Amino acid sequence: METQIALLRVLQEREFERVGGTEVLRADVRVISATNRDLQAAIAEGAFRSDLYYRLNVFPIKLPPLRERKEDVPLLVNYFVDRYAKRAGKKIKHIQKKALEVLREYSWPGNVRELQNVIERSLIIGETTEFSIDKSWVANEPQPSGAAPADQKTNERKRIEAALVQSNGKVSGVHGAAAKLGIPASTLESKIRSLRINKFQFKEA
Repeated sequence: METQIALLRVLQEREFERVGGTEVLRADVRVISATNRDLQAAIAEGAFRSDLYYRLNVFPIKLPPLRERKEDVPLLVNYFVDRYAKRAGKKIKHIQKKALEVLREYSWPGNVRELQNVIERSLIIGETTEFSIDKSWVANEPQPSGAAPADQKTNERKRIEAALVQSNGKVSGVHGAAAKLGIPASTLESKIRSLRINKFQFKEA
């Protein structure tokens, strides 16, 4: 709450003092703030100052979740592919049409951050100049909270076995099952032991 008071003073009076200082300094700034919290509820609970809320809420912009603005997916895909390709030192000449369709159809419970992670994963393990994804990365919606533990284990086993089939029983490495599932190889090994999956049965003779 003390920080909120200090911020309100900067926004209203455009002045502040440095920590440990006594000189009053002037500030000429514009502030853009963002939150995923329900600030009205926080005000009712006494966790957020109403005067600061109304001072910040001069020009509100509500951004719907990604699942409600599918038309933005191609734009975001192009942006993130370019961004992470440069970071990885790779050149992507083409975005696979099928991959784009899969990304547009997914409901994105993790919002833009989840899309960002999927694209980054593809560029880390991809070895061609074409951007593509493994459909299994976005094919599994989160289990509802009431789902039975046994069902969750069964579904997890199926996902792991499917990844092992695709990787011919290989767990680690660029083409391993762990990369296809987007988890560390050590985590996958632990799950394989826990679920008593025989990974060797998926190796080609």
